[in-house]
Amino acid sequence: MDWFYKINLLEGWLPTTLKILTLLGFIAVIVLKSKDGWFSPLLKQFGWGFIGTVIGYMVVWLLSDVFMVFGVSLGRVIEFNIAFGIGFIAVLVSMCFDSGTLRKTLAIITAVLTLLTFALRVDIIYGEFSTVGSLFGHNQFSALEAENVHKASATQTDTVKEWRKLGEENKLPAMPKKGIVRSVNIPATLSHFKARTANVYLPPAALSKNPPRLPVMIVMAGQPGTPDRFFSAGVLGDKLDSYAAKHYGLAPIAVSPDQNGSITHNSLCADTPVFGNAETYLTRDVNNWIKKTLPVETSPDKWLIGGYSQGGTCATQLGAAHPDLYGHIYSAGGEIEPTAGSHRSTVKRFFNGSEKEFDKHVPITLIRNHAPSKQTWFSAAGELDSKSQRNQKAISAQAMKAGMSVTTVIVKGTAHDWHTVNAGMTAQIDLFGTETGLGKTGRQISSYPNLQVVSANTNRESD
Repeated sequence: MDWFYKINLLEGWLPTTLKILTLLGFIAVIVLKSKDGWFSPLLKQFGWGFIGTVIGYMVVWLLSDVFMVFGVSLGRVIEFNIAFGIGFIAVLVSMCFDSGTLRKTLAIITAVLTLLTFALRVDIIYGEFSTVGSLFGHNQFSALEAENVHKASATQTDTVKEWRKLGEENKLPAMPKKGIVRSVNIPATLSHFKARTANVYLPPAALSKNPPRLPVMIVMAGQPGTPDRFFSAGVLGDKLDSYAAKHYGLAPIAVSPDQNGSITHNSLCADTPVFGNAETYLTRDVNNWIKKTLPVETSPDKWLIGGYSQGGTCATQLGAAHPDLYGHIYSAGGEIEPTAGSHRSTVKRFFNGSEKEFDKHVPITLIRNHAPSKQTWFSAAGELDSKSQRNQKAISAQAMKAGMSVTTVIVKGTAHDWHTVNAGMTAQIDLFGTETGLGKTGRQISSYPNLQVVSANTNRESD
């Protein structure tokens, strides 16, 4: 079944084949006459398609932007694609009522193909499900092998700086050309939080028998989502491999833990009676496991916490609440505050109606209460994601007041999707590498593809 799970949903033969079959089916149904002729019935059928498109858009807009049943707005691009899909299906359904058996059968088959084509189109725009396996929640990464874990010894003095010197002298120890992404169950020793399987990336240097202590990136996907999204939709392993190839096998160790416990849960990354002690799990159990198991630096200025959408909200609130753990924060499309439904229902359900308790988890409040701060905050929002841009503006203003090193970027041509995450993450990796001593790339943030710097209180660059 591995071949089936590995089928690419974003590019390749499957999306192309579906589009071609749908187009051919639609043309065939149009060419075939209905029982009442051709031109007049066709106008009526396309009229139903227009009505279906309008009604479809209104319904999707209400669900997405008014009632917020998805937690965030889907964005205009996705809303229009869904509406057009409904419109095309409406045309095909209307063709079934005054057609012969052949035309009716073709219309039904084409309607199913249209549904699949537009569903795949939405996924391509969003970038969430990269393979069939990710669609069915299949973890495509094998378990972390004990022989791949080389913990830096307590007496070890090798540093990243010394490793780079060995690289310059062509005296590096044996290591693979690429890193590995693996699955691992991180025990919830203190929190007893029911977490799903996490994923970890180990760069080439970490796979040598005597690795240096490396910086750490903790990254969290959105909700709904699974921990492996940063390595499937986010291709984080490939990005870090590319970085390592230019820096003597050095790159951050990346860990993507589960902050929610289920694809249907939103823990708010807080300790609550609803879904358990998510904050304790992330800040203590996960961190303790990383420090105990992997060859990592322990100083907060060598640790980054980041995420996308709900994961970005989580990263900003935990990063701001625990400056003693995380020196760097990355947020792509993060919210202004943690929410599961409306503000009122969130406070009532998770915090027993206490605004004071809820406020302890709001990023802006946390940043203000922990000022002054020497942390960095890098955020990305899609050009078509106006809500995330407003959130970004509000948080960055408070972060600057608190003394943080702030950079906010808009990603051109993207919305609330993984394309935004990936564009921002490429620059963030280079920045983090520079700030933690892994290496320099000599690039201004504005030089990265599709990135527009909209605010910054320091001339941060990756050199």
